[in-house]
Amino acid sequence: MLTPNMHYADLKDSYLFAGIAQKVKHYQQSHPDQHIYRMGIGDVSLPLCDAVIKALHEGVEDQADKERFHGYMPECGADFLRQAIAGYYRGRGVALAPDEVFVSSGASDELGDILDLFDGSSSALVIEPAYPAYVDANVIAGREIVHLASGEENGFLPLPDEHTVADILYICSPNNPTGAVFDREKLQAWVDFANKNGSVILFDAAYEAFIEESDLPRSIFELEGARTCAIEICSLSKTAGFTGTRLGYTVIPKELTRCGMNLNAMWVRNRTTKTNGVSYIIQKGAAAVFTHAGQEQIRQNIKVYKNNAKVLMAALDEVGIWYTGGKNAPYIWMKCPDGMGSWQFFDYLLNEIQVVGTPGEGFGACGEGYFRFSTFGSPADTREAARRLTDLLRGK
Repeated sequence: MLTPNMHYADLKDSYLFAGIAQKVKHYQQSHPDQHIYRMGIGDVSLPLCDAVIKALHEGVEDQADKERFHGYMPECGADFLRQAIAGYYRGRGVALAPDEVFVSSGASDELGDILDLFDGSSSALVIEPAYPAYVDANVIAGREIVHLASGEENGFLPLPDEHTVADILYICSPNNPTGAVFDREKLQAWVDFANKNGSVILFDAAYEAFIEESDLPRSIFELEGARTCAIEICSLSKTAGFTGTRLGYTVIPKELTRCGMNLNAMWVRNRTTKTNGVSYIIQKGAAAVFTHAGQEQIRQNIKVYKNNAKVLMAALDEVGIWYTGGKNAPYIWMKCPDGMGSWQFFDYLLNEIQVVGTPGEGFGACGEGYFRFSTFGSPADTREAARRLTDLLRGK
C-alpha cells in the first residue's frame, strides 16, 4: 500500500488568515453598512507601473509574430532578465554573474523548493515571529526545526550565541511580520556564524526595496564572507506589484559549496529537472522593472506605501504605543495595549472601529501580545484607519 508523506499530519491548522477571513465575514454579515479598513493583508493595492505594462504588451505581440515567438524558456531564466538583475545588483555595489541568478515564479515558491538542496537530516533555524511558510515547508520535509525567539529586548533582531546549532538559517530582513531590519554589524554576525559552523543562510530579501537608510544592507552579499554561506531569495511582488503576475529570483554564488557539492550547479540541475521556466511574457515585463523608467515608476508606488507607514506610525506615536518597523519596511509591528492578547485586540479593533490587522500569535508563540499592520492599503483608508485608531487608543 502506498504510504503518503505522513509529515503533513504534523502541520498545525492554518488558522491565521482563515480565522481573519471568517471573523470579518461574520462581522460584515451583521453590519452590512460598515466599511472595513483592511490593514492586515500583505497584498499590494496599486497597479503595475506603465513601463511593465508596456513590456507585457510587447511580449504578447512577440508571441503573435512568427519571427519573435518564444516557446519554452531557459529553465533558469532568460539571459536578458538574468543580466538585468545582475545589473541591478551591480548598481548597488554587489558583483554577481548572470548565471548566479535564477528566475522563479515567486519567492514563496522558491523558499519551499530550495529545500531540495539539503538533506532531510539537516536542521532549520527559524527566527520567530516568522512568515509561517518557513516552518510549514520544513515540517512537510520532516526536518528538525529550531525556534529562535525574539522580542522587544533585542528589537526582534536576535543574534546567534554559543547555544545556537542549526544547518539552515532563515533570515528575513526587512522582516515579515515585524518590519525590523538587521544592520551590518548584526547581519555580519550571522554570516560569520554560518561560515564558522558550515551552515547556509536562506536570506529572504523580498522587501529590500523599502529600505531607505543607506547604512542598512539590502542584500546579504554586501557582507564579507556571504558568498560562501548564503542564498538570497527575492521577489517583485511587493517592490513592483507582481503579486498577481508572479516573478522572483534567487541568487546562489558559485563559491557556495558543502561536502564537495556546488550548490549553484546543484540548483541548475534541479531547475532543469523540475521546471520548464517562467513564461516569456512575464519575464519580459519583469525586465522592464530594472530599466531606468521602471525603477523611477516603482519608487513612486513604494513612496505611497511608505507614506501610509508614516501615517500609521504618527498615530501610534501620538498615543504612546510601542512598535517597530514602518520606516524601512511595509509592516508595522505594535504592542497590544493594556496587555491584550493579539486575537483579543483583533476583535476589539474590528468591532469598535472596523479596522483589520493581523494578530501576532499567527506568526509564532512569541508574537502573542503583538499586532501587525500592513501599509499596502489605499492612502484614504489608511488615513481614516489611523484617525480611528488614535481616537480609540488615546489614553490607553
